[in-house]
Amino acid sequence: MDQAQSNAATITFDDFLKVDIRVGRIVAAEPFPQARKPAYKLTIDFGPEIGTKRSSAQITVNHKIDELVGSEVMAVVNFPPRQIGPFMSEVLTLGVPDANGDVMLIRPDRDVPIGGRLY
Repeated sequence: MDQAQSNAATITFDDFLKVDIRVGRIVAAEPFPQARKPAYKLTIDFGPEIGTKRSSAQITVNHKIDELVGSEVMAVVNFPPRQIGPFMSEVLTLGVPDANGDVMLIRPDRDVPIGGRLY
């Protein structure tokens, strides 16, 4: 168990339900040269209930920009928007660190309907 896990506060199931994590499909990806750390600007479709949202994602090491469009990702859709340089990031695209600490996207291993909520 690493330090972050051992210091994590215990939450209730109701706390978990407050975090709205949905699957979306990347419909556009472009470089984000103004970001402090290398990143892409993603446009993600979460279906009719949530719509299309934008996200800044520091995933340039493990993910090629031309391979992202059409892929499904997981994102927190109920955080407030966050200004990142000249870009407004509306959702938090989720990932985990690889062995080198670089971000790997969290994705369903099969196609699933977009907009589906993690539970």
